[in-house]
Amino acid sequence: MTTEEFLLDRFGPLMSIADVAGILGRSADGFRVALYSDGDVSRRLRPTMVRIGRRVYFRTLQLADALGLDSPEVNGILLHASQS
Repeated sequence: MTTEEFLLDRFGPLMSIADVAGILGRSADGFRVALYSDGDVSRRLRPTMVRIGRRVYFRTLQLADALGLDSPEVNGILLHASQS
């Protein structure tokens, strides 16, 4: 199961601010402040935002791409699979 499949199964096509904050290990209020400030995370996540009425949601598949959740890179280090 890929990360995208897991997120779709768990959250559906749209994620709330509380859902994204939980994935990132932040409080919803702290994530909201970071989202509306000018930073690296906010620049990557703003294109994934959708407003429905007064509520803000994030497109799950775009969020997984923006955060690089399926990427073999962790903390800027590219991980290579060992070859036998």
